[in-house]
Amino acid sequence: MNAPKIAFLSVISNSFIVLLKIAVGIVTGSVAVLSEAIHSSLDLLASLIAFFSVRLSNRPADKEHPYGHGKVENVSGTIETLLIFVAGIWIIYECVHKLLHPEPVHLPLLGIGVMVLGAAINLVVSRVVGNIAKKTNSVAMKSNALHLLTDVYTSLGVAVSLLLVSLTDWYFLDPLIGIVLAIYIMTEAFKLMRESFPPLLDARLSAEDEQQVIRIVNSYSDQYIEFHDFRTRQAGPENYVDFHLVVPSGMSIESAHELCDRIEADIHSQFEKMEVLIHLEPEHEQLYPGEK
Repeated sequence: MNAPKIAFLSVISNSFIVLLKIAVGIVTGSVAVLSEAIHSSLDLLASLIAFFSVRLSNRPADKEHPYGHGKVENVSGTIETLLIFVAGIWIIYECVHKLLHPEPVHLPLLGIGVMVLGAAINLVVSRVVGNIAKKTNSVAMKSNALHLLTDVYTSLGVAVSLLLVSLTDWYFLDPLIGIVLAIYIMTEAFKLMRESFPPLLDARLSAEDEQQVIRIVNSYSDQYIEFHDFRTRQAGPENYVDFHLVVPSGMSIESAHELCDRIEADIHSQFEKMEVLIHLEPEHEQLYPGEK
């Protein structure tokens, strides 16, 4: 099953869970359940964003976008994390109000059942989405998987709080757990922001990935003089690397081109979605120390 279909699966599952949580939240009067309904609503919006961004980012390069549409996913991931922050702030506000004005929770067992059901569904869907995200290196899908997984934890947390409330009648536990969960999802959102936002500014690849590319280039060091101006960047699932390769002045164009082809092929064998640009320079064009 491809990425767009998996993204649509999360849309369907989230739609069902949102409607269920809203209904039960209203019936039980639990602010934690209603907070979870809001959280799941944002998960639904995030799933919709991921669905459309994955479809857009998979489009090939065109006249208007010669470098492709990969950054659509980074924009999507950034928007999703901002939505999580908004949800977290709203949940904390409602929970503080509930702490100051405590109210009893009705039918807590109903709320527990819905929370556990929602957690089970999202656990399965998050694993499916996460596996596709790893295979496609999709930022939007990773973001979507994180949304679903955080919903699993928060749903179970709400279920535990409702259980404790039903056993002890300590109604303050309901909003207190809600605040803890809000802080948790905001922390996870911050981690995701650090992954999705930097590529919008053409951030370089990780040091580990760069070193792997450099090792590949160095494996051909007996066939060229040196390389410089090494640069990398990310755009959604796509990675880019470019550098200048200095070859012996007596090397033919055909031999130099063949060398570049072999280097590119080796890089592609390690990085499936890597665009490689090599600028060839003859040895005599280099200015070495002491020359003017």
